[in-house]
Amino acid sequence: MSTITMDAPDTALGMVEPVLRVRDLHVSYGSTAALHGISLDVHAGETVALIGANGAGKSTTLRAISGLLKTRSGSIAWNGTSIANRPPEEIVAAGIAHCPEERHVWPGMTVEENIALGAYLCRSKDEVRTRMGMAFHRFPRLRERARQLAGTLSGGEQQMLAIARALMSEPRLLMLDEPSLGLSPRMAEEVFEVVRAINAHGVTVLLVEQNIHNALAVASRAYVVKTGRIAAARPTADLRGDPELLKAYLGG
Repeated sequence: MSTITMDAPDTALGMVEPVLRVRDLHVSYGSTAALHGISLDVHAGETVALIGANGAGKSTTLRAISGLLKTRSGSIAWNGTSIANRPPEEIVAAGIAHCPEERHVWPGMTVEENIALGAYLCRSKDEVRTRMGMAFHRFPRLRERARQLAGTLSGGEQQMLAIARALMSEPRLLMLDEPSLGLSPRMAEEVFEVVRAINAHGVTVLLVEQNIHNALAVASRAYVVKTGRIAAARPTADLRGDPELLKAYLGG
């Protein structure tokens, strides 16, 4: 079996400064420690995946970055500026959007109303309409269902709705938490085609994904998270090409 090594966070892209730099991040839920010194980098234009077992700390990492959880110690820098423990709305305004696990759409509101919620920091009605038009251009299926209640959509359509809502803030970094959760393989692939297209248009992506195949197919680099720590940082090509290495990182 291949020797397990862990690259330093910056080595994958040389000395280029990352847009997101997380160092020695510790987060607790009450008296229970959830993250034990997470460090990671994300560079502009990348899609980076966090992979690992349920409960490893992947979603907690995203929630700490987006300001939904307070950090106990460590640092989070966005374009060189500290954002640790800043209010979530300030982090959204800085250019980071978080599409949460299980989507959290408002079932009793229409598709159009749900999407508009993502532009709550935008003060111009004309700009909201422009962004809404772009959302419907990206997601033609949602345009067809604009007046339909979100609760009547399929799981895949609700995931697209959640992504469209997140994109209304025009983020430079989109964080996606389990976008294929509960979806059929066909619908999951459709959602990941959307993720690829978003990244191709210049949006950096940080992805948490339980389906290892999907994560490694869409990302260029991956961090393996185990019990609140980074166990490995590797190009996804290495992990795809060495199943034994991936099995070692993930513990079987």
